[in-house]
Amino acid sequence: MNEIQLKYGCNPNQKPSRIFMEDGSDLPVTVLNGRPGYINFLDAFNGWQLVKELKEATGLPAATSFKHVSPAGAAVGLPLDDTLAKIYWVDDLGELSPLASAYARARGADRMSSFGDFIALSDVCDVDTAKLIKREVSDGVIAPGYTDEALSILKAKKNGNYNVIQIDPSYVPAEIERKQVYGITFEQGRNELDINKDLFANIVTKNKDIPESALIDMKIAMITLKYTQSNSVCYVKGGQAIGIGAGQQSRIHCTRLAGQKADNWFLRQSPQVMGLDFIDGLGRADRDNAIDVYMGDEYEDVLREGEWQKRFKTKPEVFTREAKKEWLSKNTNVTLGSDAFFPFSDNIERAFKSGVKYIAEPGGSVRDDLVIECADHYNMVMAFTGIRLFHH
Repeated sequence: MNEIQLKYGCNPNQKPSRIFMEDGSDLPVTVLNGRPGYINFLDAFNGWQLVKELKEATGLPAATSFKHVSPAGAAVGLPLDDTLAKIYWVDDLGELSPLASAYARARGADRMSSFGDFIALSDVCDVDTAKLIKREVSDGVIAPGYTDEALSILKAKKNGNYNVIQIDPSYVPAEIERKQVYGITFEQGRNELDINKDLFANIVTKNKDIPESALIDMKIAMITLKYTQSNSVCYVKGGQAIGIGAGQQSRIHCTRLAGQKADNWFLRQSPQVMGLDFIDGLGRADRDNAIDVYMGDEYEDVLREGEWQKRFKTKPEVFTREAKKEWLSKNTNVTLGSDAFFPFSDNIERAFKSGVKYIAEPGGSVRDDLVIECADHYNMVMAFTGIRLFHH
């Protein structure tokens, strides 16, 4: 099939709409179920590139949760401990396959942003992953294949309308890519940068000790940023992105936004949050919303009289600023990646507050010396990659 007609473009008034191969060849994708839209395909193709590269870079199954052409989460298939399984709402599913673990991590890191996501999987979708996808609010999935049972499960989702796309893993795109803006064609070479350990060889700080686990996290950070709308910053820990700041005009705002998401990920693991006593029958999305508000500055919205009873069996204690700060101090050995250089040391200061120990960024700022000095002050390890990763 050379083209797929779409219902409309980014918005219902943007018609006609289609995806097609300009050279007349067949599309590398097959729609197995549903009717994906314009934005679905944008998320699918960006997400597929991300997980394909993560698998190649780490050797582990990979998954990403995409929203509005940026990842809300990305991860590789490392086992989940009991705490992560609980905060990701998968502790009732038993031991998960590596691919399902990757998606549980990708979805769970920022569940607020992942609500209604488009999923990309590096490997053939198995039953464990399909069962996990089935119970989440999601628009669709792209993968190189599906087992018969997994496909049957996914086809039953959303009253039979769930979008399931299969992509040819051997497809190689043209070296030159084009797009139009305002009727004008833009052309550039594809970003084929191979993100491997050699990219992090130029360590500019006094501390030069990067363990293998941190190198994996650096790869995850930079590959994730490669497909995130710029400016972008990504915090990673234990094989998964835990905070992504995308599309901000100021880099410090990226660092703050991603840092707040990373903090929320860790706060969810605190005894105070894990001990919240929800009323029976409260759905996962409602629990996520309640947790998000409870951990934030507007906690009174879920704790005031007449409101807490709608969510909790017993009224929770206020999670004070002091208590949150004390818990967050336990978060350590976090990796931070940036798609362009840090122009000021304030980014390092903010990163330190979220437990960052390892940093990968291009370097090249006129204030690199001050950024390095700040990293040295906190005994961080920082590698200059020399490569910018803007994505638009």
